[in-house]
Amino acid sequence: MSLDLNRLRAETPGCRHVIHFNNAGSSLTPQPVLDVMIGHLQLEAMIGGYEAAAQAEKQQDAVYQSIARLINCGADEVALIENATRAWDMAFYSLRFQKGDRILTSVAEYASNYIAFLQIAKERGVEVVAVPNDDHGQISVAALEQMIDPKVKLIAITHVPTNGGLIQPAAAVGAVARAHGIPYLLDACQSVGQLAIDVEAIGCDFLSATGRKYLRGPRGTGFLYVRRTMLDRLEPPFLDLHAAEWVAPDRYEMLPDAKRFENWERPIAGILGLGAAVDYALALGLPAIEADLRRKAAILRQKLTAIPGVTVRDIGREQGGIVTFTKEGIASADIKAGLAKSKINVSVSGRSSTYLDMTARHLSDVVRSSVHYYNSEDEIEQLCAAVAALR
Repeated sequence: MSLDLNRLRAETPGCRHVIHFNNAGSSLTPQPVLDVMIGHLQLEAMIGGYEAAAQAEKQQDAVYQSIARLINCGADEVALIENATRAWDMAFYSLRFQKGDRILTSVAEYASNYIAFLQIAKERGVEVVAVPNDDHGQISVAALEQMIDPKVKLIAITHVPTNGGLIQPAAAVGAVARAHGIPYLLDACQSVGQLAIDVEAIGCDFLSATGRKYLRGPRGTGFLYVRRTMLDRLEPPFLDLHAAEWVAPDRYEMLPDAKRFENWERPIAGILGLGAAVDYALALGLPAIEADLRRKAAILRQKLTAIPGVTVRDIGREQGGIVTFTKEGIASADIKAGLAKSKINVSVSGRSSTYLDMTARHLSDVVRSSVHYYNSEDEIEQLCAAVAALR
Protein backbone atom coordinates (compact mmCIF):
# COMPACT_ATOMS: atom_id res chain seq x y z
CA MET A 1 0.00 0.00 0.00
CA SER A 2 1.39 3.41 -0.96
CA LEU A 3 0.99 6.45 1.26
CA ASP A 4 -0.96 9.54 0.24
CA LEU A 5 1.74 12.19 0.54
CA ASN A 6 -0.59 15.12 -0.14
CA ARG A 7 -2.96 14.04 2.61
CA LEU A 8 -0.13 13.40 5.07
CA ARG A 9 1.35 16.83 4.45
CA ALA A 10 -2.05 18.50 4.72
CA GLU A 11 -2.51 16.84 8.11
CA THR A 12 0.92 18.08 9.27
CA PRO A 13 0.73 21.82 10.06
CA GLY A 14 4.50 22.12 10.41
CA CYS A 15 5.03 21.25 6.74
CA ARG A 16 3.76 24.74 5.91
CA HIS A 17 6.55 26.35 7.93
CA VAL A 18 9.71 24.22 7.78
CA ILE A 19 11.45 21.47 5.84
CA HIS A 20 11.91 19.00 8.65
CA PHE A 21 14.72 16.44 8.48
CA ASN A 22 15.11 16.09 12.25
CA ASN A 23 12.61 13.27 12.64
CA ALA A 24 15.04 11.10 14.61
CA GLY A 25 15.06 13.96 17.11
CA SER A 26 11.39 14.89 17.22
CA SER A 27 8.94 14.60 14.33
CA LEU A 28 6.30 17.11 13.29
CA THR A 29 3.03 16.24 15.02
CA PRO A 30 -0.04 15.47 12.88
CA GLN A 31 -3.25 17.42 13.43
CA PRO A 32 -5.25 14.44 14.87
CA VAL A 33 -2.66 14.09 17.64
CA LEU A 34 -2.74 17.83 18.35
CA ASP A 35 -6.55 17.75 18.50
CA VAL A 36 -6.59 14.98 21.11
CA MET A 37 -4.01 16.70 23.31
CA ILE A 38 -5.47 20.19 23.08
CA GLY A 39 -8.93 18.81 23.73
CA HIS A 40 -7.84 17.16 26.94
CA LEU A 41 -5.90 20.21 28.14
CA GLN A 42 -9.02 22.30 27.60
CA LEU A 43 -11.05 19.74 29.56
CA GLU A 44 -8.56 19.94 32.44
CA ALA A 45 -8.87 23.72 32.41
CA MET A 46 -12.66 23.52 32.51
CA ILE A 47 -13.33 20.77 35.08
CA GLY A 48 -9.99 20.02 36.83
CA GLY A 49 -7.06 17.68 36.22
CA TYR A 50 -8.21 14.73 38.33
CA GLU A 51 -11.76 14.96 37.01
CA ALA A 52 -10.58 15.13 33.40
CA ALA A 53 -8.32 12.10 33.97
CA ALA A 54 -11.26 10.13 35.36
CA GLN A 55 -13.38 11.09 32.38
CA ALA A 56 -10.63 9.90 30.00
CA GLU A 57 -10.04 6.58 31.77
CA LYS A 58 -11.29 4.43 28.88
CA GLN A 59 -9.18 6.36 26.39
CA GLN A 60 -6.11 5.85 28.59
CA ASP A 61 -6.78 2.11 28.78
CA ALA A 62 -7.04 2.02 25.00
CA VAL A 63 -3.47 3.34 24.67
CA TYR A 64 -2.13 0.09 26.12
CA GLN A 65 -4.15 -1.88 23.58
CA SER A 66 -2.86 0.27 20.70
CA ILE A 67 0.78 -0.17 21.73
CA ALA A 68 0.21 -3.89 22.13
CA ARG A 69 -1.00 -4.04 18.51
CA LEU A 70 1.94 -1.92 17.39
CA ILE A 71 4.63 -4.28 18.75
CA ASN A 72 2.66 -7.57 18.98
CA CYS A 73 2.47 -8.11 22.73
CA GLY A 74 -0.14 -8.24 25.49
CA ALA A 75 -1.52 -4.99 26.88
CA ASP A 76 -0.49 -6.22 30.35
CA GLU A 77 3.13 -6.25 29.12
CA VAL A 78 3.12 -2.48 28.43
CA ALA A 79 4.05 0.31 30.86
CA LEU A 80 3.56 3.99 29.99
CA ILE A 81 6.61 5.97 31.08
CA GLU A 82 7.58 9.61 30.59
CA ASN A 83 10.40 8.96 28.10
CA ALA A 84 12.43 6.22 26.49
CA THR A 85 15.48 6.73 28.71
CA ARG A 86 13.45 6.26 31.89
CA ALA A 87 11.69 3.28 30.33
CA TRP A 88 15.06 1.70 29.53
CA ASP A 89 16.36 2.59 33.01
CA MET A 90 13.38 0.98 34.74
CA ALA A 91 14.12 -2.30 33.00
CA PHE A 92 17.89 -2.19 33.35
CA TYR A 93 18.04 -1.18 37.01
CA SER A 94 15.50 -3.90 37.86
CA LEU A 95 18.08 -6.54 37.05
CA ARG A 96 20.17 -7.68 40.01
CA PHE A 97 23.77 -7.80 38.88
CA GLN A 98 26.56 -9.26 40.98
CA LYS A 99 30.32 -8.99 40.88
CA GLY A 100 31.76 -10.85 37.92
CA ASP A 101 28.58 -10.68 35.82
CA ARG A 102 29.01 -9.57 32.20
CA ILE A 103 26.88 -7.28 30.02
CA LEU A 104 27.25 -7.66 26.26
CA THR A 105 26.38 -4.64 24.13
CA SER A 106 27.26 -3.14 20.74
CA VAL A 107 29.92 -0.73 19.52
CA ALA A 108 27.17 1.68 18.44
CA GLU A 109 25.43 1.76 21.83
CA TYR A 110 23.91 5.07 22.89
CA ALA A 111 25.57 7.17 25.58
CA SER A 112 22.73 7.13 28.13
CA ASN A 113 22.68 3.33 28.08
CA TYR A 114 26.44 2.95 28.22
CA ILE A 115 26.69 5.38 31.13
CA ALA A 116 24.23 3.17 33.02
CA PHE A 117 26.41 0.14 32.22
CA LEU A 118 29.47 1.95 33.54
CA GLN A 119 27.67 3.00 36.71
CA ILE A 120 26.70 -0.61 37.49
CA ALA A 121 30.21 -1.74 36.59
CA LYS A 122 31.65 0.72 39.11
CA GLU A 123 29.15 -0.09 41.85
CA ARG A 124 28.91 -3.88 41.52
CA GLY A 125 32.02 -5.04 39.71
CA VAL A 126 30.21 -5.93 36.49
CA GLU A 127 32.14 -6.24 33.23
CA VAL A 128 30.81 -4.38 30.19
CA VAL A 129 31.89 -5.77 26.81
CA ALA A 130 31.13 -4.31 23.38
CA VAL A 131 30.72 -7.10 20.84
CA PRO A 132 32.83 -6.37 17.73
CA ASN A 133 31.18 -5.32 14.48
CA ASP A 134 31.12 -7.45 11.36
CA ASP A 135 32.35 -6.27 7.97
CA HIS A 136 29.15 -4.26 7.44
CA GLY A 137 29.59 -2.20 10.61
CA GLN A 138 26.77 -3.89 12.54
CA ILE A 139 27.05 -6.12 15.60
CA SER A 140 28.63 -9.44 14.67
CA VAL A 141 26.18 -12.18 15.61
CA ALA A 142 28.92 -14.78 15.19
CA ALA A 143 31.16 -12.92 17.64
CA LEU A 144 28.24 -12.55 20.05
CA GLU A 145 27.66 -16.29 20.01
CA GLN A 146 31.33 -16.94 20.76
CA MET A 147 31.30 -14.52 23.71
CA ILE A 148 28.43 -16.23 25.54
CA ASP A 149 29.38 -17.87 28.82
CA PRO A 150 27.66 -18.44 32.20
CA LYS A 151 28.72 -14.97 33.40
CA VAL A 152 26.70 -13.14 30.72
CA LYS A 153 23.57 -11.84 32.47
CA LEU A 154 22.31 -9.35 29.88
CA ILE A 155 22.48 -8.61 26.17
CA ALA A 156 21.52 -5.01 25.46
CA ILE A 157 21.69 -3.17 22.14
CA THR A 158 20.17 -0.18 20.40
CA HIS A 159 18.08 -1.30 17.42
CA VAL A 160 18.64 1.87 15.33
CA PRO A 161 21.64 3.78 16.70
CA THR A 162 21.55 7.56 16.84
CA ASN A 163 24.06 7.94 14.00
CA GLY A 164 25.20 5.98 10.99
CA GLY A 165 21.94 4.90 9.33
CA LEU A 166 22.41 1.41 10.75
CA ILE A 167 19.61 -1.04 11.57
CA GLN A 168 21.06 -3.68 13.89
CA PRO A 169 20.11 -7.36 13.30
CA ALA A 170 17.88 -7.39 16.36
CA ALA A 171 16.12 -10.69 15.63
CA ALA A 172 19.40 -12.53 15.08
CA VAL A 173 20.66 -11.18 18.41
CA GLY A 174 17.37 -12.30 19.98
CA ALA A 175 17.86 -15.83 18.68
CA VAL A 176 21.21 -16.02 20.48
CA ALA A 177 19.73 -14.61 23.68
CA ARG A 178 16.84 -17.08 23.65
CA ALA A 179 19.07 -20.06 22.85
CA HIS A 180 21.12 -19.34 25.98
CA GLY A 181 18.33 -18.05 28.26
CA ILE A 182 19.91 -14.59 28.63
CA PRO A 183 17.70 -11.51 29.19
CA TYR A 184 17.66 -9.23 26.16
CA LEU A 185 17.01 -5.47 26.39
CA LEU A 186 16.34 -3.61 23.13
CA ASP A 187 16.44 0.16 22.86
CA ALA A 188 13.89 0.80 20.11
CA CYS A 189 13.80 4.58 20.55
CA GLN A 190 14.45 5.21 16.86
CA SER A 191 12.95 2.07 15.34
CA VAL A 192 9.40 2.13 16.74
CA GLY A 193 7.37 4.15 14.27
CA GLN A 194 9.74 3.71 11.33
CA LEU A 195 10.02 -0.10 11.26
CA ALA A 196 7.47 -2.86 11.67
CA ILE A 197 8.27 -4.17 15.17
CA ASP A 198 7.28 -7.61 16.47
CA VAL A 199 8.69 -8.43 19.90
CA GLU A 200 7.94 -12.13 19.41
CA ALA A 201 9.90 -12.25 16.17
CA ILE A 202 12.73 -10.19 17.67
CA GLY A 203 12.83 -12.26 20.85
CA CYS A 204 13.55 -9.39 23.24
CA ASP A 205 12.50 -9.50 26.90
CA PHE A 206 12.38 -5.71 27.24
CA LEU A 207 11.85 -2.93 24.71
CA SER A 208 11.93 0.81 25.35
CA ALA A 209 10.55 3.48 23.02
CA THR A 210 9.60 7.14 22.84
CA GLY A 211 6.61 9.00 21.45
CA ARG A 212 8.39 12.03 19.99
CA LYS A 213 10.48 10.48 17.23
CA TYR A 214 9.10 8.37 14.38
CA LEU A 215 5.73 7.80 16.08
CA ARG A 216 5.08 11.57 15.78
CA GLY A 217 3.68 11.77 19.29
CA PRO A 218 4.31 14.39 21.98
CA ARG A 219 7.54 14.91 23.88
CA GLY A 220 7.56 13.58 27.44
CA THR A 221 5.96 10.26 26.48
CA GLY A 222 7.33 6.76 26.06
CA PHE A 223 6.68 3.14 26.89
CA LEU A 224 8.34 -0.03 28.11
CA TYR A 225 7.55 -3.59 27.05
CA VAL A 226 8.34 -6.32 29.59
CA ARG A 227 7.82 -9.95 28.64
CA ARG A 228 5.21 -11.50 30.94
CA THR A 229 7.49 -14.37 31.97
CA MET A 230 10.08 -11.88 33.25
CA LEU A 231 7.80 -10.02 35.66
CA ASP A 232 8.16 -12.32 38.65
CA ARG A 233 11.96 -11.99 38.43
CA LEU A 234 11.96 -8.20 38.58
CA GLU A 235 11.37 -5.45 41.10
CA PRO A 236 11.59 -1.91 39.72
CA PRO A 237 14.30 0.33 41.18
CA PHE A 238 11.64 2.49 42.78
CA LEU A 239 7.95 2.04 43.54
CA ASP A 240 5.08 4.31 44.49
CA LEU A 241 1.41 3.93 45.39
CA HIS A 242 0.53 3.36 41.74
CA ALA A 243 3.10 0.60 41.14
CA ALA A 244 2.40 -1.16 44.44
CA GLU A 245 -0.24 -1.32 47.16
CA TRP A 246 0.60 -0.83 50.85
CA VAL A 247 -1.24 -3.82 52.37
CA ALA A 248 0.22 -4.02 55.91
CA PRO A 249 2.42 -1.85 58.15
CA ASP A 250 5.51 -3.73 56.95
CA ARG A 251 4.46 -5.06 53.55
CA TYR A 252 3.51 -3.98 50.02
CA GLU A 253 2.39 -5.88 46.94
CA MET A 254 3.48 -4.88 43.45
CA LEU A 255 1.03 -4.79 40.59
CA PRO A 256 0.97 -8.11 38.74
CA ASP A 257 1.61 -6.62 35.31
CA ALA A 258 4.00 -4.18 33.64
CA LYS A 259 2.28 -1.23 35.31
CA ARG A 260 4.57 -1.88 38.28
CA PHE A 261 7.15 0.06 36.26
CA GLU A 262 4.96 3.18 36.07
CA ASN A 263 4.44 5.99 38.55
CA TRP A 264 1.28 7.78 39.60
CA GLU A 265 1.79 11.30 38.26
CA ARG A 266 1.76 11.42 34.49
CA PRO A 267 0.75 13.76 31.65
CA ILE A 268 -2.70 12.55 30.64
CA ALA A 269 -2.86 14.80 27.57
CA GLY A 270 0.51 13.42 26.49
CA ILE A 271 -0.57 9.81 26.99
CA LEU A 272 -3.72 10.38 24.94
CA GLY A 273 -1.56 12.07 22.30
CA LEU A 274 0.77 9.07 22.29
CA GLY A 275 -2.20 6.77 21.78
CA ALA A 276 -3.46 8.92 18.92
CA ALA A 277 0.01 8.85 17.31
CA VAL A 278 0.17 5.04 17.58
CA ASP A 279 -3.30 4.74 16.06
CA TYR A 280 -2.29 7.08 13.24
CA ALA A 281 0.72 4.90 12.44
CA LEU A 282 -1.33 1.71 12.64
CA ALA A 283 -3.92 3.13 10.26
CA LEU A 284 -1.21 3.93 7.69
CA GLY A 285 0.43 0.53 8.18
CA LEU A 286 3.96 0.02 9.45
CA PRO A 287 5.11 -2.00 6.41
CA ALA A 288 4.09 0.91 4.14
CA ILE A 289 5.79 3.42 6.45
CA GLU A 290 8.99 1.36 6.56
CA ALA A 291 9.13 0.95 2.78
CA ASP A 292 8.56 4.67 2.21
CA LEU A 293 11.23 5.70 4.71
CA ARG A 294 13.82 3.32 3.30
CA ARG A 295 13.13 4.48 -0.25
CA LYS A 296 13.44 8.18 0.59
CA ALA A 297 16.54 7.67 2.72
CA ALA A 298 18.18 5.79 -0.18
CA ILE A 299 17.38 8.70 -2.52
CA LEU A 300 18.86 11.17 -0.03
CA ARG A 301 22.04 9.11 0.37
CA GLN A 302 22.47 8.90 -3.40
CA LYS A 303 21.99 12.63 -3.92
CA LEU A 304 24.26 13.63 -1.03
CA THR A 305 27.00 11.33 -2.31
CA ALA A 306 26.95 13.19 -5.62
CA ILE A 307 27.77 16.54 -3.94
CA PRO A 308 31.49 17.45 -4.11
CA GLY A 309 33.09 17.34 -0.66
CA VAL A 310 30.20 15.49 0.98
CA THR A 311 30.77 12.05 2.53
CA VAL A 312 27.81 9.95 3.64
CA ARG A 313 28.77 8.24 6.91
CA ASP A 314 26.15 5.49 7.04
CA ILE A 315 27.04 1.88 7.76
CA GLY A 316 25.29 -1.49 8.10
CA ARG A 317 23.86 -4.20 5.86
CA GLU A 318 20.42 -2.67 6.44
CA GLN A 319 19.89 1.07 6.64
CA GLY A 320 16.87 3.05 7.79
CA GLY A 321 15.61 6.61 7.75
CA ILE A 322 18.62 8.23 9.46
CA VAL A 323 21.13 9.64 6.96
CA THR A 324 24.41 11.07 8.27
CA PHE A 325 27.08 13.00 6.45
CA THR A 326 29.96 15.45 6.67
CA LYS A 327 31.20 18.10 4.24
CA GLU A 328 34.88 18.80 3.82
CA GLY A 329 36.00 22.09 5.31
CA ILE A 330 32.71 22.88 7.06
CA ALA A 331 31.92 22.00 10.69
CA SER A 332 28.73 20.02 11.22
CA ALA A 333 27.37 22.73 13.51
CA ASP A 334 27.92 25.30 10.77
CA ILE A 335 26.07 23.09 8.27
CA LYS A 336 23.14 22.85 10.65
CA ALA A 337 23.14 26.62 11.18
CA GLY A 338 23.42 27.30 7.45
CA LEU A 339 20.52 25.03 6.63
CA ALA A 340 18.41 26.59 9.38
CA LYS A 341 18.65 29.92 7.52
CA SER A 342 16.70 28.21 4.73
CA LYS A 343 14.21 26.78 7.27
CA ILE A 344 15.63 23.30 6.86
CA ASN A 345 15.94 21.35 10.11
CA VAL A 346 18.70 18.82 10.70
CA SER A 347 20.66 17.87 13.82
CA VAL A 348 24.25 17.07 14.77
CA SER A 349 25.43 13.87 16.47
CA GLY A 350 28.66 14.31 18.40
CA ARG A 351 31.23 11.76 19.51
CA SER A 352 29.88 11.66 23.06
CA SER A 353 26.54 10.24 21.92
CA THR A 354 28.10 7.04 20.51
CA TYR A 355 31.66 7.28 21.79
CA LEU A 356 32.93 3.83 20.79
CA ASP A 357 31.50 3.96 17.29
CA MET A 358 32.56 7.52 16.49
CA THR A 359 36.04 7.01 17.91
CA ALA A 360 36.53 3.82 15.90
CA ARG A 361 35.49 5.67 12.74
CA HIS A 362 37.64 8.71 13.56
CA LEU A 363 34.65 11.06 13.57
CA SER A 364 34.10 13.98 15.93
CA ASP A 365 30.55 14.67 14.74
CA VAL A 366 28.18 14.17 11.81
CA VAL A 367 25.15 15.95 10.41
CA ARG A 368 22.03 13.84 10.90
CA SER A 369 19.27 14.28 8.33
CA SER A 370 16.45 11.90 9.17
CA VAL A 371 13.57 11.48 6.72
CA HIS A 372 9.92 10.70 7.39
CA TYR A 373 7.02 9.70 5.17
CA TYR A 374 5.69 13.26 5.03
CA ASN A 375 8.96 14.51 3.51
CA SER A 376 8.65 14.99 -0.24
CA GLU A 377 11.27 14.27 -2.87
CA ASP A 378 11.21 17.99 -3.65
CA GLU A 379 12.27 18.65 -0.05
CA ILE A 380 15.12 16.18 -0.48
CA GLU A 381 16.20 18.15 -3.56
CA GLN A 382 16.05 21.42 -1.60
CA LEU A 383 18.12 19.94 1.26
CA CYS A 384 20.80 18.71 -1.12
CA ALA A 385 20.89 21.99 -3.05
CA ALA A 386 21.33 23.88 0.20
CA VAL A 387 24.14 21.55 1.33
CA ALA A 388 25.87 21.93 -2.03
CA ALA A 389 25.68 25.72 -1.77
CA LEU A 390 27.32 25.88 1.65
CA ARG A 391 30.90 27.19 1.62
